[in-house]
Amino acid sequence: MSEVDFTIEDIGQRKIQSPITMSKVEGDFTADYVTDDEFVLPDAAVTLGAQKPVKRNQVFERAGPREFIYFMPKHVHAGIVSCGGLCPGINDVIRAIVRCLWYRYGVRRISGIRYGYKGFLSDEDKFATMPLGPDTVDNIHKIGGTFLGSARGGGKEVSRIVDAMERLNLNMLFTIGGDGTQKGSMEIADEIIARNLKIAMIGIPKTVDNDFSYIQQSFGFNTAVAKAVEAVTAAHMEAHSQINGIGLVKVMGRESGFIAAHTALASHEVNFVLIPEVPFELEGPNGFLHHLEERVLNRKHAVVLAAEGILQEQLVKEKKTDAGGNAKIADAGMYLKERIQEYFDAKGIETNLKYIDPSYMIRSAPAAPSDSIYCERLGNAAVHAAMAGKTKLLIGLVNNEFVHLPMKVAVHRNHVNPEGSLWRDTLDATHQPPLMVNNPLGHIFGAAAAN
Repeated sequence: MSEVDFTIEDIGQRKIQSPITMSKVEGDFTADYVTDDEFVLPDAAVTLGAQKPVKRNQVFERAGPREFIYFMPKHVHAGIVSCGGLCPGINDVIRAIVRCLWYRYGVRRISGIRYGYKGFLSDEDKFATMPLGPDTVDNIHKIGGTFLGSARGGGKEVSRIVDAMERLNLNMLFTIGGDGTQKGSMEIADEIIARNLKIAMIGIPKTVDNDFSYIQQSFGFNTAVAKAVEAVTAAHMEAHSQINGIGLVKVMGRESGFIAAHTALASHEVNFVLIPEVPFELEGPNGFLHHLEERVLNRKHAVVLAAEGILQEQLVKEKKTDAGGNAKIADAGMYLKERIQEYFDAKGIETNLKYIDPSYMIRSAPAAPSDSIYCERLGNAAVHAAMAGKTKLLIGLVNNEFVHLPMKVAVHRNHVNPEGSLWRDTLDATHQPPLMVNNPLGHIFGAAAAN
């Protein structure tokens, strides 16, 4: 913990009384302001006798409205941009930001930047900014996708983006996006500071894979799991209704298998979960295909759930990245489908394999109620942080508290811990072998050497 600094940067001293009427007295049935002396520990677990004095840079600053703010609301011009792939809840976040700015602070100049960072880089007539207010956003939470449009890339054009922000006379920018977007936001914030501009950069982390470091849960994740469960249910029905039926479902999870693990726990119908964090082999006496064969012969059907990031070391011959800086991955789902079919055909075992890839249906879905609530609170917290003159931070949930996380520490990937409770419970739900490899010691020592 001592190697990580969780200190939040401020644009300047806060001297303006907040227009939000709140209390500093307990028991008066009025919501209280949040002070900069309220913090949240990164880890709720403790070991008795091991605690040391906690320093400021080792704790997260609580999110929420401050009594004094930095920006004069009537002078504020706020911008909102959504970048990268779709995710349930983007529109809910946009709506929450606009309504909090408008109703709580009285901000009347709010602009939507269209099609990601490219909206800053294109001709004004091509991607003109979109004026936003309650009337334009009140119903957007009912639809999926992003009201502002999205695009990958452009975040590296830092100087041009800041030039555009200056021309627009923006005072704050809310960036809704994944790790690539937020890394770009961090570089933009550095350029803003280098130019001695007073512009707050606030990020709302968007990753349906739920893989931002420190953040308890990313928005859209609950919706993604609910939609993935529907796909698993269909795969189970298909498999159960056929001779030696096999249902194979691929879900999102480029580097992290959170959706796959949670879907297996929620559905109760998955027999094998394959995720990037846990190595497995296809062939051999302890390989996946052998265990799948045993399951099919004994129970006459099986359901396999695979995260999209599996088997990439075997499938990707040349590493490339997309416009957003993400590694391009091979289609592991189709590859696995073909290998399963070849294996059973070679053994003369009749099977009926159904393959389902619900990825884009999941990404584009409207947010479920639990995610919609979460997005509303994320958007509100983002506005409070910006109006207080905070910058270079992400809003996230840690230990059930909304906090400010420095962009520099939160943009790293989080992964399923193969030795943790989530994966343990997933194995209990599926009854699959804990490690489907033929030489477990080789994998263990190989992973240790790599680390």
